[in-house]
Amino acid sequence: MIDKSINNVAEAVRDIPDGAVVLVGGFGTAGMPVELVDALIDQGARELTIVSNNAGNGEQGLAALIKARRVRRILCSFPRQADSHVFDELYRAGSIELEVVPQGNLACRLEAAGAGLGAIFTPTAYGTQLAEGKETRTIDGKHYVLEYPIHGDVALIKAHRGDRWGNLVYNKSARNFGPIMARAARCTIAQVNELVPLGALDPEAVVTPGIFVQRIVNLAAGQALAEGLA
Repeated sequence: MIDKSINNVAEAVRDIPDGAVVLVGGFGTAGMPVELVDALIDQGARELTIVSNNAGNGEQGLAALIKARRVRRILCSFPRQADSHVFDELYRAGSIELEVVPQGNLACRLEAAGAGLGAIFTPTAYGTQLAEGKETRTIDGKHYVLEYPIHGDVALIKAHRGDRWGNLVYNKSARNFGPIMARAARCTIAQVNELVPLGALDPEAVVTPGIFVQRIVNLAAGQALAEGLA
């Protein structure tokens, strides 16, 4: 019987090693798998490379992971915003590396990894500092930059509902990078608000098929267990 469900976030992230490339879903706080990121902080993995849309908000979730000095390098589209003070401080101190990736390129490079492509040509960033040192090509009179796929060792994503096979549906804009990160990682760990029986999800509504998910954490079950032990 296929059952990918896990009731404990700590167990879900237990074997993420030092130096792993971790894809973290979320657009700001929307769709951020905060509980999984918190569990990763407690787990203790270090020297991580993080791929996400931004570099953390306030001092929770991804920002907390950065503050704990667990991140060596981050690839993101929006490293600076009003509440990115944790990243700002460490970057200015030379304590974290940054690769800025335009948001469209970030999505396309993740999609390329999931599709098994060797590389893509994109017009974004041509003629800018972000294209320095990269191969360029003119195709049908337009200029393009060669970009390589972004593969993850692990993806941490958040969905609204899922079943024990790992099929996922999302809640509106919280969907964001979740589906493409799930396909780009060797091991995808999804936290869900509700784990439903097989057949309860409309197949037409499933966004991420279970074949792309290796572990699914039922937050509601974990919360009930914690309350029972309290």
